[in-house]
Amino acid sequence: MKIINHRTPQKLLLAGLLTALCGTSNAAAKIAIDDDSWISLGAGVRTSYATVNDAAPDGSNKSNNFNMENTRLYISGQAMEGVKFYLGTEKMWGEYGVLDAIVQYEPSEQFNLWMGRMLTPADRIEMNGPFYGLTWGQYTVPLYPSDNDGSNGANGVAGTYGRDEGITVWGSMNKFQYAVGIFDGYSGAENSSDAPLYAGRFAYNFLNKEANPGYYTSSTYFGQAGDIFTVAVSGQRQSDGYGSATQSGSFRGFAVDALFEKPLSGGSVVTVEGEFKRFDVSTDAPAPTFGMFDGKASFVSAAYLIGKQMGHGKLQPYVRYTENKPTGALSSDLTEVGLNYVISGQNMKLNFNFTSGDANASGAKGTDTESALFGMQFQL
Repeated sequence: MKIINHRTPQKLLLAGLLTALCGTSNAAAKIAIDDDSWISLGAGVRTSYATVNDAAPDGSNKSNNFNMENTRLYISGQAMEGVKFYLGTEKMWGEYGVLDAIVQYEPSEQFNLWMGRMLTPADRIEMNGPFYGLTWGQYTVPLYPSDNDGSNGANGVAGTYGRDEGITVWGSMNKFQYAVGIFDGYSGAENSSDAPLYAGRFAYNFLNKEANPGYYTSSTYFGQAGDIFTVAVSGQRQSDGYGSATQSGSFRGFAVDALFEKPLSGGSVVTVEGEFKRFDVSTDAPAPTFGMFDGKASFVSAAYLIGKQMGHGKLQPYVRYTENKPTGALSSDLTEVGLNYVISGQNMKLNFNFTSGDANASGAKGTDTESALFGMQFQL
């Protein structure tokens, strides 16, 4: 499943695009080829500094770490109306590799077809990606297999950063939105039948319709999308994806997530987000070669965007509570209290947060500790 591109044509393409962009009069990020054809270039960076109690090598002092959490390049284009492509890169395992590579046929609002390497339809936090969450640490509940990369790219891994190779049909009918797909999924020795992964997400917008690219999502619009109340159900299933070659099992999971956002007078905004998730791994098979959560998990977040401008941006304090309950194992929880300084929506914001607890994305009980983090996010 790991795709790493070491070849120079990608670098030459980027260099050529940058040269062309810089050569335009307004240094725009979009190159028009003709009335119906274009290519655009973008980038995203998330970087942070974190300190964790008792996490230094000596076991008694605070750890201090600067992290490049995400460094991405985005290239998209259109050959003709409704025929597009998208390519995204990310630093993975110390090297830059292909994160997304999608051929996109988009003939109508109701029906669109994507094929390649892409996000598998899942719950909101996984459809957000790291750049469109409400909180900095949104990945504290167990993730679907395509985002559970415990083997760091070894043979059979079920995906990376929520992506997998496959095909997705998506669209919307009035306020109903859907995305369903078939993917490679876990393809190790346990999957002797070569069974695919099936994934789907179905959402209904009770108030304003969320407008995002494709079937992606966001956990806050900072009031710019008006009144939002959306409830969604997602699910994934794969047979013969776990266990061993002689004793395979299956995985199935579902999640219900909801987002409420209400603009108030004076530019203030209230945002509430929540989710319940359940994963089931067949009990008649041994554990897969990468750890998969079995049990229940949930979280709730609440934020308040202060309407008054402070310098270049606005303050958005928030709180988030996570609880993970694995089957036959100890439960865990985590509280995150944070403050976003929103300068240009999700394109430029600063974050400071404090966490306390023992929950994490694996779903297994971790070390009960406290941490503080300062992060910066930029997109173009």
